[in-house]
Amino acid sequence: MPTSPVIHIKPSPGEPMMQSLVSFLEHEMQPMIVLDPAYNILAANVAYRRQFGSIEQSVIGQKCYRISHHYDAPCDQAGEHCPMKKAQELRGPDRVLHIHHTPRGPEHVAVELRPIFDAGGTITAYVERLEVVRSASAKPSEEGLVGCSAAFNRVLAALQRVAPSMLSVLLLGESGTGKELFARAVHETSDRAAGPFVVVDCSGLTETLFESELFGHEKGAFTGATSRKPGLVDTAQGGTLFLDEIGDVPLSMQVKLLRLIESGTFRRVGSVETQHANFRLVAATHKSLETMMARGEFRQDLYYRISAFPIALPPLRQRPEDIALLVQSFLRRAAGGKRTLTIDAEAMAQLQQRAWPGNIRELRNVLERASLYADDGVIRVEQLLAAPVEQGAAPGMPPSAVGAPLAEVHASFGGTRKELAAYLGISERTLYRRLKALGIA
Repeated sequence: MPTSPVIHIKPSPGEPMMQSLVSFLEHEMQPMIVLDPAYNILAANVAYRRQFGSIEQSVIGQKCYRISHHYDAPCDQAGEHCPMKKAQELRGPDRVLHIHHTPRGPEHVAVELRPIFDAGGTITAYVERLEVVRSASAKPSEEGLVGCSAAFNRVLAALQRVAPSMLSVLLLGESGTGKELFARAVHETSDRAAGPFVVVDCSGLTETLFESELFGHEKGAFTGATSRKPGLVDTAQGGTLFLDEIGDVPLSMQVKLLRLIESGTFRRVGSVETQHANFRLVAATHKSLETMMARGEFRQDLYYRISAFPIALPPLRQRPEDIALLVQSFLRRAAGGKRTLTIDAEAMAQLQQRAWPGNIRELRNVLERASLYADDGVIRVEQLLAAPVEQGAAPGMPPSAVGAPLAEVHASFGGTRKELAAYLGISERTLYRRLKALGIA
């Protein structure tokens, strides 16, 4: 959310300050409210009432934290960032990204709060401006970013700050954390959203192929170049160029990439004509570029050019509150509108216990495989056992148990039923029920 200008409200002669505030709000296109220092909502403009209002009740006179969060106490007392408390301390504006309850359900909302002072310098009210974040969902969704955890919200807040600028963004994180989705969200939240979003997969490209793919080539530039081919830099004109796995760019090509970023110009392979580039750069890597610089494998000057605004994406193990939300989202996507897929509580609990070294990609793959075994549309632990974990197992579940159907594990296991239950990481009662369902005495 772009920072709004400083609010100067000067009442007309004889006009009360509150009446002047309300008049100011009604001319604003963004949803805005006025709060007193005791968290009471004193006024709300038309845009707020349209987007956040409730048919059942008026928000006027209500506590802001009760309306937006359904809390019984201010946000800071509930363990969250309270912009009013911060604005009080700073005697200036504060911004935060919260999950608000709205008529449409929970949504990510960017909040900017500014204090209003009287002639003596005392804070008499606050003006709060709100904007729904469209680049992520706090509910199960069939596409895009999904999350509600504190770790996810921190990244989303950083994205909201940098997206309207032209700063280069560097996304850092383990494989499978959703770097391309975050890169796309940067693009879609920027002023270049109407332009192209062009992905360059830097992994596995040879030096010659990388230069040709990025800059394009002229006819006859090399064997097989039968016609002029525009490069991906050309394709990204007016939009965003996403360099995925930039740590894999050959060292010899890094200087040409640096020149492109610094000068905004390039030449197609086999051409002497200078072309002008016009793109916003977003890069991503799962590698430690600092370590690569120390080994002489990555140019320091290029690193400083691409990392103007680094964002570290959390692994899935640091956002366990999001697992249920992600599971419901992936089940919708796996169903593809052709059938309804659900998951029982025990299978969900098992997914929430796993370490997920492959992160969101691993979770998605496990669910997609399990859905193929869910003939009745319900994923149970049996289906998860039929869908092997890629790089690890649930706590207490040995690797040998992963990926084998229950009947197969039971037939090959030599211990007691109690030992088998412990081996599988489930209760003995659950094991008995499942064996009975399979017709195994």
